[in-house]
Amino acid sequence: MALRLYITPLLALLLVAGTGSARATDYTLLYRAAISPDSEVARVEIRLRGERLPRKLVLHLNPDRHLALRSDAGLTLEGDTATWKPQGPDASLHYEFVISEKKASGRYDSLLTEDWAILRSDKLIPPITATVAKGLVASAELQFELPPGWSSAAPYASTSESSNHYRIVDPGRRLPRPKGWLILGNIASRQDMIAGVDVRVAAPAGQGGRLQDTLAFLAWTVPDVKAVFPGFPDRLLVVTAGKPMWRGGLSGTRSLFMHADRPLISGNRTSSMIHELVHVASGINGGKDADWIVEGLAEYYAANILWRSGAISDLRYQQTMAWKENWGRKADTLFVKRSSGPVTARAAVFMHRLHLALQDATDGAAGLDDVARELARDRGRVSLPQLKQIVQELAADSVDVDALIAGLEHVSAG
Repeated sequence: MALRLYITPLLALLLVAGTGSARATDYTLLYRAAISPDSEVARVEIRLRGERLPRKLVLHLNPDRHLALRSDAGLTLEGDTATWKPQGPDASLHYEFVISEKKASGRYDSLLTEDWAILRSDKLIPPITATVAKGLVASAELQFELPPGWSSAAPYASTSESSNHYRIVDPGRRLPRPKGWLILGNIASRQDMIAGVDVRVAAPAGQGGRLQDTLAFLAWTVPDVKAVFPGFPDRLLVVTAGKPMWRGGLSGTRSLFMHADRPLISGNRTSSMIHELVHVASGINGGKDADWIVEGLAEYYAANILWRSGAISDLRYQQTMAWKENWGRKADTLFVKRSSGPVTARAAVFMHRLHLALQDATDGAAGLDDVARELARDRGRVSLPQLKQIVQELAADSVDVDALIAGLEHVSAG
């Protein structure tokens, strides 16, 4: 009996592995990008191989960046949309992607230089709507063709063939697609396992003086972020660079960008790094007039994680929340399309008050962590009704979300 119990799980594991391998051969999907500092564009190929391929792929293009689309067959263009009907068993689509993109500030959020490139793979590969037969499964990979001496960092595991060749993981998608930040070129990086997360911090060579500091900061804070959000991805890539990149931080799938000049802890005792980590960890986005929920959570934890990890004292944490409350008075309302500045500060104060109200109503049994965890359960769009429902389930009628919001409206500048 003991032998039987030992063998059964092993056989089950082998069967699962075998099944996964068989399913992965339905068709293969290769995204290949050739990048050179001699050209302003990446030459991109999407290649499908298999006896049964998706019936149709609709690519939603940025007409300023996705150029010169072509295929041997099945491609039609209409406005910003390309419809491709692959003809198996080996079909490919080609286009050019303009890498550098300048923001209104004059800084870049995507840039190709003589020595390196920083961009997002979900910009390189546009959103794709696929018509795929039921049960058809793809094995997807991303491959870079780079100049001699260049290397790459992406938020995926590399294949055994090359360190510039990655296996794409995109749960829940019938057609896996690369997402997240990339850095290519002459780069420097530091890497470690932190709380079960494979963390890599990378920068252009010569700009990586703070890589080890950043990695140490992540070792200090990621465990507490993961404690709030158990769905934290198993890989994290942090890309950093200085001028002329945009002087801010921006999260992506399993990754984030942070300008090299941004402090790990700011003078007001918050952290842009933790703010973006929360976005990576939660995977949520705001629906109509709900962006304040997403940004408020991130800004609340930007200070709270510092406090709970011992990086700032009780007094300093209280001062930080008071500062946010004062700044938030400059906002007239939480209900805006995009939350930033005073609106986000005001939203963080709401989250702080909600936490205290939940703690009081449940004798410490529930708090904001429980709300955040539920909002992030499905890693998708969130809304105010959803937030209210979660609070209702935690504290019945003891906490009135509308009253908390109204309390903030009452002290606004308006």
